Amino acid sequence: MSDAPQWVVPGTLQPQASAVSFDLDAALRSIVLLHANVPDDAFTASVLGTERMGNGVVIRADGLILTIGYLITEAESVWITTHDGTVVAGHPLAYDQTTGFGLVLPLGPLKLPVLPLGSAATCPVGSDVIVMSHGGIQHALTAKLIAKREFAGYWEYLLDEALFTTPAHPHWSGAALVSMEGKVLGIGSLFVQEPAQDESEQANMFVPVDLLTPILDGLVNTGRSPRPPHPWLGMYATELQEHLFVGGLTDGGPAARAGVRVRDMILEVADQRVATLAEMYRRVWSLGPVGVDIPLTLVRRGNHVSVKVHSADRADFLKKPRSH
Repeated sequence: MSDAPQWVVPGTLQPQASAVSFDLDAALRSIVLLHANVPDDAFTASVLGTERMGNGVVIRADGLILTIGYLITEAESVWITTHDGTVVAGHPLAYDQTTGFGLVLPLGPLKLPVLPLGSAATCPVGSDVIVMSHGGIQHALTAKLIAKREFAGYWEYLLDEALFTTPAHPHWSGAALVSMEGKVLGIGSLFVQEPAQDESEQANMFVPVDLLTPILDGLVNTGRSPRPPHPWLGMYATELQEHLFVGGLTDGGPAARAGVRVRDMILEVADQRVATLAEMYRRVWSLGPVGVDIPLTLVRRGNHVSVKVHSADRADFLKKPRSH
């Protein structure tokens, strides 16, 4: 993730100024490149790497940048590159674990246009949209919003309604999903394979900005969401044939300390059967705040095993950004 992308979106897939009702050139200049450096001993270093590169979009006149949080979590330095090659230091202001959003505050003037926030609720499935990453029109892609649906990630992450677009953009991390009216609808998070007729198609998953509006002021003022965090187990589960299995554990995390093992099948959470990640997360999160004990019924080598996981706040395991 250390080198800027050299690809170009085919001309037939690039957005045309004549097809939109906003200043396309100004909107593209609001997209920046982010380069984050993370310490070798950071909690997320082994999974996400120590050099991370992706996109961000300027959403306020003071230069505040919205991105996807995994790019900047535990970063000790962030560098912002604008459309004309200007490089400015940035401060990783906030990362919200629940939504996945991240905020970066520039430590010098950017003098870039602001791309206003919209609402994914106003954009129906089937609508044309634009995926914008740093690099101007050659890195902008006209796409189609093909689905709005639940998304559950193995890292204890759940969105009630994520946004899915195709064709897939090759530099999706932190990319801005923009309506044909020039408003930000979502922020790029993942490359996925979406089911299609007789096969699958490559797509991107975006986090809708509707989730940001209620927590934005809190993130800016305190670096954390005003909403309490979910209890965290440090357990990476995967769905297989209508069953849940433990695919990995955080070293020293709550589940590992409680005796959960890789390859255990997760049968029940607090005596309630769970068969999907979404069911498991909702059941865990319904039991109480961070620190609540989570009873799990596991199947290990054909035997039922009961454990009680003392949940934690995932943020307590992460390095905090330096003050500026």
